[in-house]
Amino acid sequence: MVQCEISPLDASFAALSDATRRGVLERLSRADASITDLADAFRMTLTGMRKHVRVLEDAGLVTTQKVGRVRMCRLGVGRLDDEAMWIERHRRLWEARFDALDQVVDELTSKERADD
Repeated sequence: MVQCEISPLDASFAALSDATRRGVLERLSRADASITDLADAFRMTLTGMRKHVRVLEDAGLVTTQKVGRVRMCRLGVGRLDDEAMWIERHRRLWEARFDALDQVVDELTSKERADD
């Protein structure tokens, strides 16, 4: 089996691609919670919530700590700065492309009006 290492950027975007995981981050931004509390809040099984929390943990967005028999979750140290920079760089690229397209459309419209 081929094993490849997932980049931190890929792990973050994979974690953020799921609405439940985004909801977990939103919930944890208000207060720490146990996996049981999160599972109840999202109406899912403990096993399902553990899988979501593991993905968030692997991305550095959530940390867990066992307190007695309860596994508590809190926001991790990942601040999404690299992800925000990646998005901004690509947003600027697309904005420049659309601006260039607008200019072409404007030129064609002007030529069409001049020909009429």
